[in-house]
Amino acid sequence: MSEYRTLRQKHSLLDICKRPELAAQVTLQPVDRLEIDAAILFSDLLLPFEPMGLPFDFVEGEGPRLENPIRNAEDIGRLRSFDPCDALGHVLETIRLLRPELAGRIPLIGFAGAPFTLASYAIEGGPSKHYARTKTLMYNEPHLWHQLCELLASVITDYLKAQVEAGVQAVQLFDSWVGALTARDYREFLLPHSQRILQEVKALGVPVIHFGTGTSHLLADLRIAGGDVIGVDWRIPLDEAWDMIGHDYAVQGNLDPTLLLGPVDRLLAGANNVLERAAGREGHIFNLGHGILPNTPVEHVQALARHVHQRTCRSAI
Repeated sequence: MSEYRTLRQKHSLLDICKRPELAAQVTLQPVDRLEIDAAILFSDLLLPFEPMGLPFDFVEGEGPRLENPIRNAEDIGRLRSFDPCDALGHVLETIRLLRPELAGRIPLIGFAGAPFTLASYAIEGGPSKHYARTKTLMYNEPHLWHQLCELLASVITDYLKAQVEAGVQAVQLFDSWVGALTARDYREFLLPHSQRILQEVKALGVPVIHFGTGTSHLLADLRIAGGDVIGVDWRIPLDEAWDMIGHDYAVQGNLDPTLLLGPVDRLLAGANNVLERAAGREGHIFNLGHGILPNTPVEHVQALARHVHQRTCRSAI
């Protein structure tokens, strides 16, 4: 969005995240321009890293880069837990600023990264295609892997609880890269840690969304891990995914984000296909299967949101 690009000319992404008035402003930008049914807190998955002892920054055109990635037991031993009310108080203040602005309009969703996604960034030192270093540690030193994931699960749980206490009305656990694992590896190395987070946060009484990509082979396991809503990306038809998850769970998805880059008629046809597969059942949150791409025309997003509301004849909640 042009409003965001203008702001980024003056401030880095981390600077915006750390300044509540700016983060609140960016959170509200799509709310004011698009017909969306919820606001998602503007923040970043990696914010817990710095107070844990893993400083990082964003490299233009590359993404996040860690100064000292995890390589061995000593690196894991140096990591520390923290009180999110102190170390990430700026995120909680952003939430407190947003709630009055959104009152009577739409709810606010908070989020945090899940153990595999955070661990992969911490070990690889940035984005990865194959997660070779991550899996090497996982396979060769499983005790260290579980030590790392136990710490991450504790940090993430406390962070999400603090967001709920600050005022978010739902939370989403992002495991963006967990699809790189086999179902067997997921059950051995990740499921217990994600399950702990999801169970503890769900006990607070807010809806919990469990999100991943490339997870067609993991959907039954994601259900076991927990959450009220399971994310479904575009690689599997929505109805097939919902059958695998079970219709006692809600689902979120599953439009391919690249459809927003093509002609509007093809975009809306794709949306219709998702809605037809949802078949009007309660519990489908229409959404993209992953994040929106930077070069997406805003008018295409506007057209999509308007079309979905017209097709479903449901007002925003």
